[in-house]
Amino acid sequence: MIEREVKIPYSTPEAARAAVAATGATPLRCRRLQEDALLDTNDESMRRRGCALRIRTESGKSLLTLKGPVQPGSMKVRDEHETVIGDGAVLQRVLEELGLHVWFRYEKYREEYAAADVTVAIDETPVGTFVEVEGGEQGILAFTMALGRSPADFILDSYRGLFIKRRVECGLRGSHMVFDAAGSASA
Repeated sequence: MIEREVKIPYSTPEAARAAVAATGATPLRCRRLQEDALLDTNDESMRRRGCALRIRTESGKSLLTLKGPVQPGSMKVRDEHETVIGDGAVLQRVLEELGLHVWFRYEKYREEYAAADVTVAIDETPVGTFVEVEGGEQGILAFTMALGRSPADFILDSYRGLFIKRRVECGLRGSHMVFDAAGSASA
């Protein structure tokens, strides 16, 4: 499966919600915490190839996702293979026994909407609020125009990349992008 997406920054979750609502997008999934763990080998073979292996846990459910290298272009495009797993903690333990380890953890509050040919997520992260638009190229372009945005506003970086770039300005000092117990950005 091919994943095609862009991120667009917003000043606040409320501004993002208002912009998405103004497009007429239909609510799909309510706001919930997603906890993601990226795994790799000690020699970083996945990262060196531009790939990512992720275990995502949300609302008591887990997904395993393998993402291929990002293809050059104006949108973030890469192969993606994803499957539901019964127990993320058990799978993580199995993968650790096979020589992988968690090298980066990140959290975000996500809510999702459906619009013509795209899925839209509002992501509240410790480093800012982003609207992520995923789908076909024309659908992404049409939806971002409906938001009043253009390709000049597209962010193609991963949340880890954004974390590395923004952690100092957001007052974060840790090596993971996570919230503290109160739901605020944590060091």
